[in-house]
Amino acid sequence: MPGMPAARQGDATLIGGPIVQGSLGVMIGAPTGVACSVCPGGVAVGSPVNPVLGAKVLPGETDVALPALLPFVLTRSYSSYRTDTPAPVGTFGSGWQSATDIRLQIRSSELILNDNGGRSIHFDLLAPGAIAWSPSEKLWLARGGVDKQPDSHRLCALWQALPETLRRSPHGYFVANDATGPWWILEPFQLPVSPEDVLPRPLPPFRVLTGLVDSFGNHLRYQRDADGKFAGQVTSVTDSAGRRFRLELVTLPDAGIRLAAVWLARDTAFPERPTLPLARYDYTPRGELAAVYDRAGVKTRHFEWHPQHTGLMVAHQHTGRPASRYVYDDTLRVISQTNPGGLSYQFLYTDSQTVVTDSLGRVTVYHLAGERGLKRVVKLGQPDGSEISSEFDGSGRLVSQTDAAGRKTEYQLDVVSGNLLAIWYPDGTVSRFDYNAHNQLLSTTAPDGGRTAREYDSCGRLTAQTDAMGHTRRWHYADEKSAHPSATEDAAGGRQQLEWNAYGLLASYTDCSGYKTQYRYNRDGQVTEMRAEEGLSTRYEYDVRGRLTASEDSTGTRTTRQYNEAGDLLTITHPDSTITTQRYDGRGNQLSQTAGGLTRQAEYDSAGRITGLINENAARTQFSYDVMDRLTAETGFDGREHLYHYSLAGQLIRSEDAALVTR
Repeated sequence: MPGMPAARQGDATLIGGPIVQGSLGVMIGAPTGVACSVCPGGVAVGSPVNPVLGAKVLPGETDVALPALLPFVLTRSYSSYRTDTPAPVGTFGSGWQSATDIRLQIRSSELILNDNGGRSIHFDLLAPGAIAWSPSEKLWLARGGVDKQPDSHRLCALWQALPETLRRSPHGYFVANDATGPWWILEPFQLPVSPEDVLPRPLPPFRVLTGLVDSFGNHLRYQRDADGKFAGQVTSVTDSAGRRFRLELVTLPDAGIRLAAVWLARDTAFPERPTLPLARYDYTPRGELAAVYDRAGVKTRHFEWHPQHTGLMVAHQHTGRPASRYVYDDTLRVISQTNPGGLSYQFLYTDSQTVVTDSLGRVTVYHLAGERGLKRVVKLGQPDGSEISSEFDGSGRLVSQTDAAGRKTEYQLDVVSGNLLAIWYPDGTVSRFDYNAHNQLLSTTAPDGGRTAREYDSCGRLTAQTDAMGHTRRWHYADEKSAHPSATEDAAGGRQQLEWNAYGLLASYTDCSGYKTQYRYNRDGQVTEMRAEEGLSTRYEYDVRGRLTASEDSTGTRTTRQYNEAGDLLTITHPDSTITTQRYDGRGNQLSQTAGGLTRQAEYDSAGRITGLINENAARTQFSYDVMDRLTAETGFDGREHLYHYSLAGQLIRSEDAALVTR
């Protein structure tokens, strides 16, 4: 059948032995695991727009992230690109995706994985126990139904990290992008049987995210309501440290369900602390995300939307910064991006290229080839007229690149895993890389023959690293369930001891002389105290937004800090009561710093490049750049001029300092 494996490692032959050499997935016909589009967060221009898709994108904004061995990280990604097989509208509204929105659609002829970037990745149907590899996306999709995978399979060890009931059930699916884990677990969610049900309900034609599990037995669990108006929705999450997060949901007039707030409902290390809000969200009447508030209740993000097209972002703003604005054409591709105080951009599209012109008149041309998830930039026309050409294999992986000077660098890849095996440089030299069965780097050989090597244990943990000089550092672990080392040993035989807390944070470090430093943390995982030997210590304080506001050593010497609403550091009050003040422009560039009554200043252009520095004596240094943002001239405080010249490939080939010329 097209797209199905002809023969894979681990498959049984007619005489009963497994295939142990060759590809993990030699395909007949069309490839499997191909996305509907390139990654929205790939090529980006400005603030940012993907010129390949013509989409306004926000690759990832993290609202919640508390430390744990397997933490709950709440990240939002946005793309204005509309796929042919979209996932249902997520908990942040149209265009947004997060981990809780990941799902697998099971159709009559294919599987469609909706990732946390809003894309649809297409796979062929899987038999129970089968595993498919996507070369372009570099991830595995597996189906339960067997207790073990063949010993020769890359995921044999990781498979055993799954609970037995999940491994054996053919109804569960699992995703991993690394042979050492973790697994993303996708299971059917079925509403409870009602008295009206005469026959058992069939399984739904989709699978939803229920948790993660790593190779050390750590679990992250997503709990969904079984009934009520939020039936099937994630309403709480428990991380590997036992914290429980409550997800507060709301219904909107259009019957949509949105995430209104995230609360830290339980923290085993701080049981006496009250329930704490970590993030809050507001929406428009159409269900579009309008604002994000942090744990202090401060608005950190603001969004505006197209009046006719729901979920089409026309502006976004960070608190204390100017808003970036976007205009779309009739096909809903971005044609204009305006960034007050910074560079703005115009976009022009054809079938095979995108032309981007910035507000300084610089033109960049993206020449495109390939379809859907395999579309790539095969030639980049740069503002100085030079071009960079790239070649890709059938899975969309880079195999060669030719720079503006015509020099070609080639990349040899493993056909199945995509691991980089060798780099052939324009001068004929080569670097080589070797890996183990779990895709972990074993050795690197440089063009001069210098070799570095790594060793791992059966759990995939790094145990030794040897540099090109033959010096070896070793790592030791307390037991098979420990993700972090309990000791390290340097090349001279010195041994350092490390202790970790339940959240995976360093609790103490003892150097080879026996000198011990201990660390304490607050609820958010920030260091509150470093305590060394002989009573020496440093304490740290933070405001409700998590910004460092004070540090104090064991002698009582204290330094304090203040910030503006955008998070820029405004003042530092030193132990001697002197104050350093700093001033910024609307985009966060530092304009001046005053300390001890003396002020230094900086000037910038719309591209964010420093064009002038004024020292404490009002003397000026000026800088000039070419269209590639390379420094071409510098006039110092003393009036001396330095000139810089570059090759076609952007390498510095000549500098002039008065009569002194360096090549």
